[in-house]
Amino acid sequence: MKHAGPDALDRLEPLIARIRELPGLAEKARGVFYRKSRAFLHFHEDPKGLFADIRVQGEDFERIDVTGPEGGDRLLAMARAGLEP
Repeated sequence: MKHAGPDALDRLEPLIARIRELPGLAEKARGVFYRKSRAFLHFHEDPKGLFADIRVQGEDFERIDVTGPEGGDRLLAMARAGLEP
């Protein structure tokens, strides 16, 4: 699964715009978010759809299907929870 390219990021732009509003994140490259100095969230594209990898706890990323709006809502909820102190 490859990192999301410009066309995929264009399709994800409404979701990415909502992520940009979350406090405590820095967008190092389009669609690649860091919390402090640590990778937190990025996107992939695949013939099966669009996916986000988010690191909420520990070392591992969790993959979320964000092809549809319900996946985007789930991702935002996880991001908010992961950013809480």
